[in-house]
Amino acid sequence: MEPRPRSFYLLAIFFGLFVLFLYGPTITIGILSFQGPGGGLTFPMRGVSLHWFHDLFQEQAVGDIWGAFRRSLALGLMVMVVTVVVSVMAGLAFRKRFAGSGLLFYLAVTSLVIPSILISLGVGLIFNQLGFKIHWATSGLGAQLTWTLPFGLLIMFAVFNRFDPSFEEAARDQGATAWQTIQHVILPIIAPSLIGVALFGFTLSYDEFARTLLTAGSYNTLPLEIFGMTTNVTTPVIYALGTLTTAFSFAIIAVFILTVWVIGRRRARRGSDAGKGV
Repeated sequence: MEPRPRSFYLLAIFFGLFVLFLYGPTITIGILSFQGPGGGLTFPMRGVSLHWFHDLFQEQAVGDIWGAFRRSLALGLMVMVVTVVVSVMAGLAFRKRFAGSGLLFYLAVTSLVIPSILISLGVGLIFNQLGFKIHWATSGLGAQLTWTLPFGLLIMFAVFNRFDPSFEEAARDQGATAWQTIQHVILPIIAPSLIGVALFGFTLSYDEFARTLLTAGSYNTLPLEIFGMTTNVTTPVIYALGTLTTAFSFAIIAVFILTVWVIGRRRARRGSDAGKGV
């Protein structure tokens, strides 16, 4: 076996340091969250226990953690659904050029380069001027869609650029209507990509801070609640919260990956059965 060049090990070390840089803060918070009852916010650790995780589920003197979590979860699900639906519709529409399509595309992705706090301020001002109540489920939803929709659109554009139109032609030749073609041909084929868009939509919304800061109204989402706790909470309970929310995020990612794997397995099994004439 030919020995690896020195550059391989240098790049491997660089990559390892990069991963440590990315996940080091999260690992540190995870370690500090397992301190004993007398633990503080810094090293060295004072004992090892699950005390602060237990304390997290008790009534807190500051903040509404679980209410904020429910709001973030509900908002993330709403953003996910809207992002998937609009992205698919836009992907279907942009397969053919139409008047103003280029301008519309650039307007959609421009929000990615505008500072997030300005988006939050602008959406909040618009709702105020129109006389609407600023609320996490309305103005917060609108502000976060300016963040998630461009990603969903870009993914769908890439998917449909590679989509083979012969599948649709075959369906129409068999007498399928436009909706039947979408429902039974297009959506099943692009299902893994839809799951990716859904994952983007939910995770980007779940931890979004800046675009929600001025559009959440009187009730905080979880990122806003955690930010508020950093100025009031002086115990590792905030680290326990960070550890649980991180674990929840990884669990959501695992569920989406498992869903894609199951879809792939079903497709492979159907293809095998079709090949055998079953």
